[in-house]
Amino acid sequence: MSDLLHYEDYALGQTGEHGVYEVTADEIKDFARRWDPQPFHLDEEDGRQSLMGGLCASGWHVCAMMNRLMIDGYVNRSASLGSFGLSEVRWLKPVFPGDVLSLTWTVTDRRVSSRRPEMGILTMHFELFDQRRELKLTGDGVNLFRVRGAQ
Repeated sequence: MSDLLHYEDYALGQTGEHGVYEVTADEIKDFARRWDPQPFHLDEEDGRQSLMGGLCASGWHVCAMMNRLMIDGYVNRSASLGSFGLSEVRWLKPVFPGDVLSLTWTVTDRRVSSRRPEMGILTMHFELFDQRRELKLTGDGVNLFRVRGAQ
């Protein structure tokens, strides 16, 4: 476990970038059929006729893609203890088939838990971009990491 990143390895103001994730039409439709069956997530023509302007991913699907980028980018390389969740998630622009997503995060607050000194609490701001650096999603989340050497 000593080779994993711990709470101490994340500084206030530190940033990281992780990607790439290419979005496909089949994936958008599969997710939508199961979880968010709105017409503009299921059919290209319905998407073109909508405010979105084309087949696009559900916002919940975009959150799941962001989560995958977090897991692959830093969580699975860390002594992660989970998360308290996300707040202030904003879906700013539609995610379309062919978009290639990348994640940027910034540590905006950090502290060691007063009740559980083995747990460091990091607040992070997340930004999800496409290949043109168009901002698609923002959100804030709280990540929990093991404090190195704590019992």
